[in-house]
Amino acid sequence: MSREGLVSVVIPCYNQGKYLAETVQSVLASTYRPLEILIVNDGSTDNSLETALDLEKQHPEISVIDQANAGVAKARNTGIQAARGGILLPLDGDDKISPDYIARGVSVLHQDPGVKVVYCRAVKFSEARQKPWKLKPFSLRALARDNMIFVAALFRKADALAVGGFSEDMHMGREDWEFWIKMLKNGGEVVQLPFVGFYYRMTPDSKRKKTGTGRKKRERIDYLNAKHMDFFERELRGPLRFQRSWSRRYNTLLKWLGKG
Repeated sequence: MSREGLVSVVIPCYNQGKYLAETVQSVLASTYRPLEILIVNDGSTDNSLETALDLEKQHPEISVIDQANAGVAKARNTGIQAARGGILLPLDGDDKISPDYIARGVSVLHQDPGVKVVYCRAVKFSEARQKPWKLKPFSLRALARDNMIFVAALFRKADALAVGGFSEDMHMGREDWEFWIKMLKNGGEVVQLPFVGFYYRMTPDSKRKKTGTGRKKRERIDYLNAKHMDFFERELRGPLRFQRSWSRRYNTLLKWLGKG
């Protein structure tokens, strides 16, 4: 099995046993082969590990890694380190992808070495409803203010290792935003495929809700400024501010006043 041709889908799972089989089935339905599915059980206290091991018995593409609870960044990094494929796709244990997403993403990465990240259009869904996820167009300046690339994008393992994977000390959420900043701030193209290929499940205890508080936002901004001030200076003329969309204008005004 060619390393270059193999795609590794990394599925971190913490207490998502209720949805895990559905997530895995969406990957198995992919038109792309060869692929491997690495389920990283992050110390779940529900039936996630049992479900994962049962899926592993049924499908040779699946391998299960069990670790003590250490957070989603560590779980993703565990999967990245174990992955045998040259291209990776992180997929949380309750989300889904379309059958053609991997194939079309891999095609772009193979055709253009300058492309680092490929993603697609997306929808948010729950048992009650489904709605389009309105993602802002990508640019580095826009990425400095907010994230528009969900974690379930395709990228090369070499590029992930080059930036040290996901930051395991980022405990205030949106670790995928910081991952894209460090992967892309010094170069690399981004392509968004023109179709819905990713389905983000909304649940009452979704991490996005837990990390959306003002306190978490301030912690996150402080963390990003501490690690990537070079990036924010270049794109926003100063630090990322709590009112993120005003950061560049506010920083420009301060510099004009001689206070920046």
